[in-house]
Order: sequence, then C-alpha cells, then structure tokens
Amino acid sequence: MHIAIAGNIGCGKTTLTKMLSKHYGWKPAFETVEFNPYLEDFYADMKRWSFNLQIFFLNKRFKDVVEISKSNEYIIQDRTIYEDARIFAPNLHDQGFMSDRDFDNYQDLFDLMMSLVKMPDLMIYIRASIPTLVAQIQKRGRAYEASMRIDYLQGLNDKYEKWISEYKGKLLIVDGDNVKFGENPDDFRKITDQIDAELFGLFPFETTDEVGKEI
Repeated sequence: MHIAIAGNIGCGKTTLTKMLSKHYGWKPAFETVEFNPYLEDFYADMKRWSFNLQIFFLNKRFKDVVEISKSNEYIIQDRTIYEDARIFAPNLHDQGFMSDRDFDNYQDLFDLMMSLVKMPDLMIYIRASIPTLVAQIQKRGRAYEASMRIDYLQGLNDKYEKWISEYKGKLLIVDGDNVKFGENPDDFRKITDQIDAELFGLFPFETTDEVGKEI
C-alpha cells in the first residue's frame, strides 16, 4: 500500500509523514534533503543547477517508487515523483531557470518512468498559503532556504493547485493554514478519520470534502 504526501516547501509534509507513520505503524520514505549534492548550489544559482537538481530528484524518487511497488508493506512517502515533473521542473522552466532543451529532455524521461509505475493508493495534499509557508520555512531555519524568493514559492503554489485540480487518483486535501496537525491532537484526528474512511471504509466523525472545512 502506497500513501503519498504532497505539498509546497514548508507545508509540513515531513511532520505529517512522521506522525502518520507512528500512528499507523507505516514505513516512512522521506525526501532526500541533507544528502542532496546540488541543493545549496541550486539556491545560489538556480539557472545553472536547475536541471542537475531535478534529475537528481527524479532519479531518487523513481527508485523509491520502484521499491514501494515491490513491497507488501504500508509505506508513506514524503513528496512524490509527480511533484518533480508537474510542479518544480515546469516552474523552473516558466521562470527561465531551465532551458527548453533541458525541460523537453526531462519530460521525456519522466513520461517513460510513469509508463512503468502506478499511482499511489492515497494522495494527501497539504494546501498552504505563502505566509504559512514562509513562517514555517523561517522556523526550521535551513541555511540553504534563507535566500528563497517569494515569487518562486508563489509559482510553485500556482502549479500545485493546477496539478491537484486535475489529479485522477484517490485524494485527501488538508488545509495547512488552519489544520494544525503538528500542534493540535484534534486536528490530527480529523486527518486520521478521513484516512480511515478512504483506505479502510470506516466512517469519519465529520464528513468533509477538505480536512478542516465542512461541506
């Protein structure tokens, strides 16, 4: 079983991955950050290092998806391969940080990879506004994120919304501005109730179309 968590930089993906892994006993698959050899260079010079960074992420994420597909365990993944190809690479290309040649090459490789894997059994998308993202990025204090541009984050958010509006798989949306799952046990329970309903057919205490927002 493959459960994936998606969302912009700073939305709380890793926190929610850890919490759900502990709650359900699922095996976590975390995003590679500390051991990425391109990330610091990328934030210093996006145009020079964008293609290298995206290929690194695509390679890592594809390996993860292949391993997940071979496993009989419940695995919860922090960030997905779709975000690399549908959010980050197109955003870099649109903003002039990736050339047409590199972008076309990247997309061809992604399309080939997608022909070999299936969609997650459940996608959890954490939707958050720019002020929320900036506050959480500043709170965690990673040096290589200090120079991140607001227009870069906004471009990512726009692409996330477009992608998630067209997503065809089973989807749960978390309101990251108002559902404080890392701080409030009741908010976390809202998420687990919805997961129980989606994956195991159990009725949640509250019926919602978006966690934290009543129908």
